[in-house]
Amino acid sequence: QVQLVESGGGLVQAGDSLRLSCTASARGYEIGWFRQAPGKEREFVAAISWGGGMTLLEDSVADRFTISRDNAKTTVDLRIERLKTEDTAVYYCAAGMVFTKRREEYYIWGRGTQVTVSS
Repeated sequence: QVQLVESGGGLVQAGDSLRLSCTASARGYEIGWFRQAPGKEREFVAAISWGGGMTLLEDSVADRFTISRDNAKTTVDLRIERLKTEDTAVYYCAAGMVFTKRREEYYIWGRGTQVTVSS
C-alpha cells in the first residue's frame, strides 16, 4: 500500500509564499490536498490526476494555490502564494483511484504538515 509523506510546512508571515510537498512511495494514484483548521472540518483544496494532466482547485483558493506533479509522478507540490492568516491549518495529502474533490474517495492519507500564518 502506498505511503504518503507531507513536508514543507512551518511558521510564515502573511503575504509570503510556501511550497508543500507530498511524496508517495508508489505511483499510479490520484492525489488530493486537504486542510483542516482548528475546530473546522477537513476541506478540499486541490487535486491532480495520476498523469498530471488534470487539476482541480477549490474556488476560494484558485487564485493563490497551484498544484503540480513531478515527471516521476511520485511527488505532488502545492504552492501557496500570498498566504493569509486563514490559511493556517494542517495540510494533508491523500491518495485514491478517483480524480475528485470528494474526501471519501481518498483512502490513503499522510500525517499532515502544519502551516501557521502570522499577521
